[in-house]
Amino acid sequence: MSSRVFEFSDEGRDKISAAVDEPVVMYQLFDSDSGLADAGHPMMVLRDSAKTMVHHTSGTFLNQDQRTAFRFGKSSDQLFADILRLDSRFEDLIRWLGENKSQVRLSGVQTGEGYAVYRIHAVDTTGRHRLSSEDSFLQLVIERLLASDPPHKAEVDMDEEASEELRLTDLATIENYLRIAGNTLPVNIRDWAWRNLMMTRNHAISQEERRHAQRALSIMLGVSWKSDYFPPIDPVRARAILDENLYGMEKVKQRIIETVIQMNRTHTLPAYGLLLAGPAGVGKSQIAYAVARILALPWTSLDMSTISDSEALTGSPRVYANAKPGRIMEAFSQAQASNLVFIINELDKAEAGGGSNPADALLTLLDNLGFTDNYMECTIPTSGVYPIATANDKGRISEPLMTRFALIDIPDYRPEEKKIIFQDFSLPKVLRRMAMTEDELTITDEGVDRVISAYANAPGVRDLEQAAEHLAANALYRIETEGVRSVCFDVRDIESLLGD
Repeated sequence: MSSRVFEFSDEGRDKISAAVDEPVVMYQLFDSDSGLADAGHPMMVLRDSAKTMVHHTSGTFLNQDQRTAFRFGKSSDQLFADILRLDSRFEDLIRWLGENKSQVRLSGVQTGEGYAVYRIHAVDTTGRHRLSSEDSFLQLVIERLLASDPPHKAEVDMDEEASEELRLTDLATIENYLRIAGNTLPVNIRDWAWRNLMMTRNHAISQEERRHAQRALSIMLGVSWKSDYFPPIDPVRARAILDENLYGMEKVKQRIIETVIQMNRTHTLPAYGLLLAGPAGVGKSQIAYAVARILALPWTSLDMSTISDSEALTGSPRVYANAKPGRIMEAFSQAQASNLVFIINELDKAEAGGGSNPADALLTLLDNLGFTDNYMECTIPTSGVYPIATANDKGRISEPLMTRFALIDIPDYRPEEKKIIFQDFSLPKVLRRMAMTEDELTITDEGVDRVISAYANAPGVRDLEQAAEHLAANALYRIETEGVRSVCFDVRDIESLLGD
């Protein structure tokens, strides 16, 4: 086979008037681990010597069997811009767009190197209007590619618009995703996905099995599978988040800051999660939410008191018509991320009912060796999962589970601490929630003492927040019905509202 060499004058370099028999690769690949695309971190750079490409330029990528270029302009006077440099993560995407002759709109900026592309949208033939479903799929793929490592690094280490609402459900979209973004998946999941895609088209098996395979694909590909590398975390900001959400608890805060420092050194999660043991209402769940915010991770929760059989966690085999994934896999699906804070509430209430003990199913999740769901039939990585368990009675937790956590005992608050929490945290939070100002409701110091004494025997501070809401609602009622501008509660008012 022969190929023709394109030669351009300086004035007409961007016009092509010849055809080729073999592909002409014009670009050089470069590796980038940037999680965003902008003028400084473009997806690609195009040659546009005449500076004809504007901020938004619509056209199509050529089939790479012909040439690695972008075609734009009016049909009567089409222009071509060769791809000079291409982020290696986007090579399959650009090839796919060219093969499908997809009409796209590039957003970019002219630089000394060329036209730097940092956004791509699927548009109609006019180039002005986005195509809803096609663009949603394209933005999902771009977002996943930006979140991934360069292909060679992924093999070694074996955004302006959100698009995670899109679910990969139909088979054509699933196949396109695997072709374009398959390298963003862990190797075993990528191989699993292609096998299951083949199953959906194998009429030698039952329709029920094909349906299960398609559903499993949709669930698995709905998760953004990321590496277990964690970027540095500012410990000062982490401490500010803890102080904003938690009063006191210096031991807890110290342990969390130690975790942050450790992660900054290793760029991985600690080998052990946290077990927060203490009476109800002391803020155990609040600690977990604060940790998720510090780590910049989504969070998901699992209430062990509602589970009496391990199959609820591990899923049921596909041989059953009503088979479905377990709650652990569903948690990944809901979070749409492989790296997350996994909150296991009431671990001490995990007891076997008529079947096997559900707590035993947690062991593989906590060991960071991967978790296998019976429905998915694939081992999923868990090295990016940070488990935080809560318990009221740690004595009811089995020894194997206890050894998977770093234990932190959280004692109940002293009366003087409850007073500060009520005044500085609970009441202000309730007022903000009810759109009230601090001037509209005040409580005398003796009145606050009466509130605290009313709940002296109640563990935690949950009852104090409920009392604050009761008082704020009463004050708001009086403001709206009696025309007063503010309400001040004293001891007698508190006793009247909360009871003796």
